[in-house]
Amino acid sequence: MTLPPASAPEPRHVLRAALAATTERLGRAGVPSPSTDARALLAAAVRTDRPLVLLDALPADFAAELERLTARREAREPLQLILGRAPFRRLDLIVRPGVFIPRPETELALDLLREHHRGPLEHLVDLCTGSGALAAAALDELPGLEVLAVEVDPLAAALARENLAAVDPRRGSVLEGDLLGEPAGLAAAGPVDAILSNPPYIPPEAVPREAEVLAHDPHRALFGGGEDGLEVPRAVIGWARRLLRPGGLLVMEHADVQGPSARAAARAAGGFSEISTAADLTGRDRFLIARRTSAEPADGSERLTR
Repeated sequence: MTLPPASAPEPRHVLRAALAATTERLGRAGVPSPSTDARALLAAAVRTDRPLVLLDALPADFAAELERLTARREAREPLQLILGRAPFRRLDLIVRPGVFIPRPETELALDLLREHHRGPLEHLVDLCTGSGALAAAALDELPGLEVLAVEVDPLAAALARENLAAVDPRRGSVLEGDLLGEPAGLAAAGPVDAILSNPPYIPPEAVPREAEVLAHDPHRALFGGGEDGLEVPRAVIGWARRLLRPGGLLVMEHADVQGPSARAAARAAGGFSEISTAADLTGRDRFLIARRTSAEPADGSERLTR
């Protein structure tokens, strides 16, 4: 008598077991969010955007693909690089090795721009754009806005062009150049209504502890130069002074301990008023906000916050 073949386990049972095993492995490896990352890896191994509970079948190579992806995350390769994408505001950005991975805390810069900007908002510059995250999000959320993104690294500039083009190839452009010098064409971009920037700002002695950051984010995108890490941020402030129209707004991210230094840098540059520091969603000082004046205040005073 021939027995019927044993039925294969239902996909939901396979996925449940795989989720538990993958979460345990990532937790042992020190991954900060093992369950969330495990679910993302399962979805990538299945190659679907559908809820996993709705799947009727799994790819033949599911187990092998999940093992390959899990081994990469166990080695503390960032999840975004494994997936090739990073969520940012309403976008799903392309990410690649060698380019700074967009961070959720940077998303607040767009909300601060909306909150503090006055007057027309037609021309915006994103300095130190990296992957183009802020520039692409601005294009996506502000119809009619023209955006120029500036980046020193050729690999990052090429990726930024892709991310901007995916939103609108007509309204966004990328300029490759070093803000510590005189990038060709940047001075001619002004006057503009607003400048956003997430520049490198880590001081030389503050080496990141996270394995994902230390091994995979380019150091040029992390360390801001100078003893305090603010050489590039000061260059951003200087370019903002040159490019912003009167009343134009600068929103620049910095480390949570650099609020006083960033405000002092804006005061030293001159030409700014309403200089303040905004906190991120965890309550830590994170952003410099400064408004361009038409002339230096006669008494050298600015309205300061925090």
